[in-house]
Amino acid sequence: MTTTTSTSKPGTVDAAAKASIGAAARELHLPTVRTEATRLAEIADRERHTHLGYLAEVLAAEVDDRTERRRTRRINDAKFPRLKRLAEFNIDAVPGIAPATLGHLAAGHYMDAGEPIVLLGDSGTGKSHLLIGLGLAACEQGRRVRYVTTAQLVNELVEAADERVLSRVVARYGRLDLLCLDELGYVQIDPRGAELLFQIITEREERASVAIATNLPFSEWGTVFPDPRLVAAIVDRVTFNAHIIETGTKSYRLRTSKTTTRTKRAT
Repeated sequence: MTTTTSTSKPGTVDAAAKASIGAAARELHLPTVRTEATRLAEIADRERHTHLGYLAEVLAAEVDDRTERRRTRRINDAKFPRLKRLAEFNIDAVPGIAPATLGHLAAGHYMDAGEPIVLLGDSGTGKSHLLIGLGLAACEQGRRVRYVTTAQLVNELVEAADERVLSRVVARYGRLDLLCLDELGYVQIDPRGAELLFQIITEREERASVAIATNLPFSEWGTVFPDPRLVAAIVDRVTFNAHIIETGTKSYRLRTSKTTTRTKRAT
């Protein structure tokens, strides 16, 4: 009786295994497994991991990479004009804001309850920084976020109405976990635009959060929206169960610059 011995060399077997892993990873849409399998196999061999240990490492790498890709995609989809984190906000420059308040909002529980946030203050007092920081924190928690200025949103809604796709656009904004609406009060809105914006706010009422940054106190919103009844309805919706933060009247950028200068001199 003749015994047949395999003549395959280890290198040949490994090459075939790599090709098989690559093909399977492409079929299953696992790009990190495809690129990291060999490197992690070398580590597993060197550190004498079990087969299950190696498999766990490969899958963990895929999960981590996929999580990071989703985080990056959410941030890109939010369309922030720049990235500003809450941790970078100089709380000492705005003494009227309690650190505990920002910490509470950063946790994101207000979104679970569909509660609004209103940031009130003069130009340059840090409203946009806080608005973007809250939006970025929400993205990193896996939330769907969109940043837009009030003028941009109104223009988008008017164009959608003209093209008869308004319901689709309103529904898209309605699916967001957080709508960050900046610069309310800088541009006067005509009656049609005001009514369209009201649709967005109504779509989200008590269901999904909107965070608004404005340079006007509520009593002056009538200078932005021409219809007094519409103003009252909008204010009612964005202040119900709202977190209202006043950033004051003194320039945040100027105070932050002075604080930084003093710190540099001290060191």
